[in-house]
Amino acid sequence: MTTVETCCYHCGEACENNERWLDDKPFCCEGCKLVFELLNNNGLCAYYQLNGQPGAPQRTPVRADKFAFLEDEKIQQQLIQFRNNTHTHVTFYIPQIHCSSCLWLLEHLHRLDAGVQRVTVNFARKEAQVIFQEPQTSLRKVAELLTSIGYEPYISLQDLQHKKPGINRQLIYQLGVAGFCFGNIMLLSFPEYFSGNGDIDTHLFRYLNLALSLPVFLYSAQAFYRSAWGGLKHGFMNIDVPIVLAIFVTFARSLADIATGSGAGYFDALTGIVFFMLAGRALQDKTYQGLSFDRDYTSYFPIAVTVVKGGKQLPIALPDIREGDILLIHNNELVPADGMLIQGNALIDYSFVTGEADPVPCQAGDIIYAGGRQLDGNIQLHTIKPVAQSYLTSLWNRQELQQQTHRETSFIHLLGRYFTWGVLGIAVLTAAWWAWHDPARIWPSVTAILIIACPCALLLASSFTGGHILRILSRHRLYLRNANAIERLAATDHIVFDKTGTLTDKHNTTVIFNGPPLTHAESMLAAALAAQSTHPLSQAVRSFCGNSGLPVQQFRQVTGMGIAGVVNGEHIRLGNAAFTGAGENTAGGSVVHFSVNGQVRGYFSMQNGYRKGIPGLLMQLRKKYALTVLSGDNAREEKQLRKLMGNDAALCFSQQPQDKLDHILALQKQGYKVLMIGDGLNDAGALKQSNTGISLTEDSNNFTPASDGILEARQLPLLPFYIQLCKACKRIILTSFVFSLVYNFTGLFFAVQGRLSPLTAAVLMPASSISIILITWGLSMLAGKRLHRKALQLGADEDQPFT
Repeated sequence: MTTVETCCYHCGEACENNERWLDDKPFCCEGCKLVFELLNNNGLCAYYQLNGQPGAPQRTPVRADKFAFLEDEKIQQQLIQFRNNTHTHVTFYIPQIHCSSCLWLLEHLHRLDAGVQRVTVNFARKEAQVIFQEPQTSLRKVAELLTSIGYEPYISLQDLQHKKPGINRQLIYQLGVAGFCFGNIMLLSFPEYFSGNGDIDTHLFRYLNLALSLPVFLYSAQAFYRSAWGGLKHGFMNIDVPIVLAIFVTFARSLADIATGSGAGYFDALTGIVFFMLAGRALQDKTYQGLSFDRDYTSYFPIAVTVVKGGKQLPIALPDIREGDILLIHNNELVPADGMLIQGNALIDYSFVTGEADPVPCQAGDIIYAGGRQLDGNIQLHTIKPVAQSYLTSLWNRQELQQQTHRETSFIHLLGRYFTWGVLGIAVLTAAWWAWHDPARIWPSVTAILIIACPCALLLASSFTGGHILRILSRHRLYLRNANAIERLAATDHIVFDKTGTLTDKHNTTVIFNGPPLTHAESMLAAALAAQSTHPLSQAVRSFCGNSGLPVQQFRQVTGMGIAGVVNGEHIRLGNAAFTGAGENTAGGSVVHFSVNGQVRGYFSMQNGYRKGIPGLLMQLRKKYALTVLSGDNAREEKQLRKLMGNDAALCFSQQPQDKLDHILALQKQGYKVLMIGDGLNDAGALKQSNTGISLTEDSNNFTPASDGILEARQLPLLPFYIQLCKACKRIILTSFVFSLVYNFTGLFFAVQGRLSPLTAAVLMPASSISIILITWGLSMLAGKRLHRKALQLGADEDQPFT
């Protein structure tokens, strides 16, 4: 008999039983049912019609006072963007935004709270700007309303201390000015192009072109001036130096031609080149507005915490925490400051800070460090160090993270340098030739050479190819900081992995029962009891044993020890060895002991399983790259990793952050180009020092350490194909550059003779630019599609094609 799984009408999760129904619709939990009831009562069920099961699971209830800190006037002043007597503006970051149903519901928030006037959603950045009326509603009520419908705003300490990067408006303005002037100069140059023997008086058009070229020369080209000057100050000739030389020579030659009446100049070519190069730079420098590659610890911390004073629980902003304060840390909350445990039994997850996979149990009197997450009930801490002096902050502020890492010079600049010397050599030889034969032709021929042989084609090829490759990678969830990271990733010859959270998946826990095999009845007893607890280990046991609809009586939970209850008349216990009567715990790692009526049946051991596709990835990579694992966890996975990565791979365990950094430095001293992939704060130093550092995350908007790129975890098996695509980027640039040399040689044929007319330049230079743009686009798309086909052949998990 086939069992049909029932899915929740709100979120799509599997329903473990069929007890929760409303209007003939099933729900997995009371939270999802309450959200549907709220929307249904307010006529907002179109939310479910736009996309099937669009909501987020609501299994974990949110405590009533979670947003009490938003009533603090000091915090409000730092969060609110605008306030007057009629309305207040605030922008919330909402990670749950993912589809058109989300946009529709948020933009109809006023139907749930009359005090809300308007909500504007920025889908790309997952932000919602809310305009509301006070005192009809409040900041806290708006946050609680969003949470009640499954869109809890994420408010971090970074929101108080940092501004988010915005659009580079100056570049957009410069591009707009250049485009306007270029188009109009081309239009005004038509009389010059077709004047023939001078039948048309073009002097007015020449002066108008001069006037239109000034904004481009003085304003739009500033980006190239600054870059060239910065390189020269450091004794380095980057590719912008010959670009600037060509701009100055073109403007000077054009100005001289108009002043002497000998011609119309090359203002069309000058403005066209600046426009196309700015367009390429705008494409290349396009930032991912929803991402930040330079995050610090403040984006990991909450904005406030609960302090116990005089028997009262008061919300307080993190910067105001002082030594001696008593902090109340709720279940699943982050510990924001180092403190001594004074009440409750703690189970702390330090995986993000140290890389250790197993939660650490703590008793009264133990020191708990900032950055850990409490997994089992509420605890109270006596603060011994404020936030600014905590262990987590000291990790982030280590000296190696504040220093600028030296990056190798791009091949674009090196190729541009050789090209420039070649052009200057041709110009010198041409000047020498005409000095001997006809000195009057030195000025027109030399300036024409510098105009027509400008290495702008190389810069265009680099900018547009880099922009296309960045876009292709970002569509498939690898977000690189800039085009320079493409070149560094392509040069990789040694790949270093963190283990916990990178190769392993915290949500893919492998459970093994150690002891005599459980009967089906015993599995149902354990599953029924485990389902009563939200503890991660209890949930792992429930998933392993299956779904059980058996009722549980006399349920009790002993913090830090385990859970107990009566199921079908049997006294069941799940917990540590002492709680279940198993004696001392001799098993390593995370374990849950199981007893029935006082008789110990064995224990469940938990290990984080490898991500989907990781074994195949490692076996593929070891054929082409040197591999290393640097893990803060213990060595229990060494045998399995050795089997996957081969005998030549270096496997290092129990690594502290400094150990990881030192290992990267040692590899670089051996000449390796290192790619480091990690996910935790303990990887931050290694990520920064490596030639390319990529932070792995379950969601691109989640917290990640500072890095060169952000990769969504499920796409990690595509790493070899990403590297191949980055290698193709260099080949595409060189191919485009070689093609552009056809235009350069054609132009030089006229230039060395001093016969380069404005019409010839006006035809050759835009034609070269447009050709480069088309070639780079076509080859980039071809490379993306080719690699995507290979990925599909290997069964890679992709949402959409490389297009």
